[in-house]
Amino acid sequence: MNKLLWASLIALALHGCSPKIHTTKVSNNDAAAGWYAYVKDHKYDNAAEVYSFTDSMVRLHGDKVGYLMSKKSYGDVELTLQYRWNIEPAYQRGTGKRNSGVMYNVPDTARDVLWPAGIQFQVKEGATGDFILLENVTLTVRGETKAPGKSVAVPRLSEQDKPLGEWNTILIRSVKGKCSQYLNGVLVNEGTNASSQSGRILLQYEGSPIDFRNIIIKPLK
Repeated sequence: MNKLLWASLIALALHGCSPKIHTTKVSNNDAAAGWYAYVKDHKYDNAAEVYSFTDSMVRLHGDKVGYLMSKKSYGDVELTLQYRWNIEPAYQRGTGKRNSGVMYNVPDTARDVLWPAGIQFQVKEGATGDFILLENVTLTVRGETKAPGKSVAVPRLSEQDKPLGEWNTILIRSVKGKCSQYLNGVLVNEGTNASSQSGRILLQYEGSPIDFRNIIIKPLK
């Protein structure tokens, strides 16, 4: 039997008592019960048909650009996870800058396309931590409300990513329209008055092999 992957750990803190921890266990035979995969024009309820699930990681690779999408939506939420670029020779594709992302506040009404509406924590060589506002989502950043557009980039405050192949830690906090993005413990971008304040979570595969682990989704009350 395949080993189980802790693919999504949902921590709910209740006022006045100890936190209750809810876990979703995922194996290669029953991939990501709480997630589905999408590539152009096709949705896979069994995400393992597209991506790899090991006993410690979710590995996105291959010749099909797409994503993993949570089936559940969240309101105010704190998301933490770790990522690293997969630099194993067998998985390499292309020679451009490695590019991926973590999206949140993807509305339930957003249809599956490359890429749906929402807010992206950009994960890209030389740009990790940028906001990418997709499909007319707006956000006020450093006093300026960004005009809606198909894909609007807002640069990060500083570069905090680790050397190629090392694990990086992302923390995203979305509370009542305020979006804070941290990389390796440092605040790298922040905005308020988000036009999309709740929704699903999405892990992007844009053709650059990437690994994710230790995904923790904590609803905030």
